[in-house]
Amino acid sequence: MVEKTVFKKIIDGELPADVVHQDDLCLVIRDINPQAPVHLLVIPRKEIPSLRDVGPEDRELLGHLLLVANQVAQHHKLSDYRVVINCGLEAGQTVWHLHVHVLGGREMQWPPG
Repeated sequence: MVEKTVFKKIIDGELPADVVHQDDLCLVIRDINPQAPVHLLVIPRKEIPSLRDVGPEDRELLGHLLLVANQVAQHHKLSDYRVVINCGLEAGQTVWHLHVHVLGGREMQWPPG
């Protein structure tokens, strides 16, 4: 049996989190290790390990995640913000449950890392 990810445990109510939004398809939490004054994670309720694991059936879900990212950015009064999806270890993915980072509240540099 595969162990649940930290995000699945949060979705299932087994771990606490600072939830700022939730609906039938996703929830949004504050990152516990923020890299910006506002650092939110948009997490689908559907367990998808990484962006490389999505298929055509996930088209609406992916669109929903981006719409929610925009909504929570606006709610946090971010006029400029960065949206990031890490895909794989070398890209910085540390939790194997797809999630979208929303970062803002400071000037972002390019390239990011």
